[in-house]
Amino acid sequence: MTQLTRRHLLAAAGAAAVAGLTGCGDDDTSSEGVDGKRAGSMDAFKVGDQFKATEPVTFSIMMLSHQNYPYKADWPFFAELTKRTNVTLEGTAVPGSDYNQKRSVVVSAGDAPMIIPKTYHPDEEAFIAGGAILPVSDYVDLMPHFTEKVARWNLQPSLDQYKAEDGKFYLLPGLHEEPWQDYSLVVRTDVMAKLGLTAPQTWDDLAGVLREMKKAYPNQYPLSDRWSTPPLPGANNLLNLLGIGFGAKAGWGWLPAQWNAAASRFEYAGSTEAYRQMLEYLNKLVSEGLVDPESFTQTDDVARQKFATGKSFVISGNAQTLVNEARKDVAKLPGATVAKMILPIGPAGPVLPSETLLENGIMISKNALESKNFVAMMQFIDWLWYSDDGLMFSKWGVEGTTYNGSVADGTFKLAPGVKWGFMNPDAPKDLQVDYGFLNGVFAYGGSTKMLNSQFSDEENAFQAEMNKRQVSPVAPPAPLSAEEREQVTLWDSALKDHVFQNTLRFALGQRPLSEWDAYVKELEAKNAGRYMDMVNKAHERYRKEHG
Repeated sequence: MTQLTRRHLLAAAGAAAVAGLTGCGDDDTSSEGVDGKRAGSMDAFKVGDQFKATEPVTFSIMMLSHQNYPYKADWPFFAELTKRTNVTLEGTAVPGSDYNQKRSVVVSAGDAPMIIPKTYHPDEEAFIAGGAILPVSDYVDLMPHFTEKVARWNLQPSLDQYKAEDGKFYLLPGLHEEPWQDYSLVVRTDVMAKLGLTAPQTWDDLAGVLREMKKAYPNQYPLSDRWSTPPLPGANNLLNLLGIGFGAKAGWGWLPAQWNAAASRFEYAGSTEAYRQMLEYLNKLVSEGLVDPESFTQTDDVARQKFATGKSFVISGNAQTLVNEARKDVAKLPGATVAKMILPIGPAGPVLPSETLLENGIMISKNALESKNFVAMMQFIDWLWYSDDGLMFSKWGVEGTTYNGSVADGTFKLAPGVKWGFMNPDAPKDLQVDYGFLNGVFAYGGSTKMLNSQFSDEENAFQAEMNKRQVSPVAPPAPLSAEEREQVTLWDSALKDHVFQNTLRFALGQRPLSEWDAYVKELEAKNAGRYMDMVNKAHERYRKEHG
């Protein structure tokens, strides 16, 4: 399979990105219906400008209230934001556990706030047919920072995947300069050293490491994993990581329609040869007693307890859980040390999924277009979510108060009295809880330097290794019509359930892999082939109509 480095992508796309953004395959390249809606907007808003409304304006916004930093209307974030932009945000706070359901209800009823953030593609597709959200691609010419970053970072191919059948996209995603691989496996490095083991480079190497641990500790499972929340098959991060290595879509990375670049068509992800090879490998680990079978069903607390008491030596993790959980969990074990493992390489080669270039994003309610301040709102969104200064503000706050120095020149430091993650853990004030900065509603995306500013030297070394890897080919657009989406939704539920159930059965050896062909036929009987025929026809239709 061909992989594309960022250099290859840039050479292929070039200046066409801006045209693709504003034109979206159509002749019109400017926003429509904004005459009379420019009150408070800046006349010549461009890249590098600080947005400040020419009169006080108020925009309503849906706010996810995170369990670790519950929403507070009096956060300094909001007061400082108003001071800098002349914008007051009127927040509707919703607990994270209810966010998707609440969003669906208010958007469908036409009662949604103007700005609807924290939306993951393709959730926006459910609201397109009813006209409840705006085709934001019609208005990106009002957003110089967004369009400049898409062009400079060559994100148009990724953004094309968000386009609907009409050639427009309805979600403004967070933008990353480079692929971001945060999740991996966390390993007890003291045990590695005791057994004379070196860091695994490949998934086969990892199997060897686990075997040596099993030899030394025959009554234990070396790897006992977490993040097994239904409805996915369990071991959701482990399956996702394996999927990256084997070229499959699995676990958290599950997508039903997988693009086969060599064949130039979409295939059903749960029946590909790569998916079979991934399960064959995982089954081998389970059958040899190297992976705890309970990894697919146990709660995070149980998995962490096993790791904390030395009953296991490997567990899923990311930059934050490494510091905030894993290291604290093993603190009572004499000499215990842990580190995040460089993601092993599998048969797919040193690749990262292209999906990590885009983040969750923003829908704009149709009601927003009725506001006389609509243009000012789009300029404000562009500054806060997509400009370097806006991202610096939403992430780190106010220079001299919550941080000092600069991300650009590497002198950034969190202020001594403020803590976040691994930074200043004993400080009296919390950047998120007490100030409202680094809130996931606002602070995501940005340059690699911006991303790395939140990491320790250890994590930056991990990211440097990840950034050497290639980007998997970006799937082309294959937007379905409303009628097609309704049909595949009916097929998808039964298919997904069958894939997830059998993923677990194959992995645990409850169903032998000699029955793989029979399993594929079962998927066909549940309309996997008709599903992919519809997706491939949609791809061809889009290509003919929009290029």
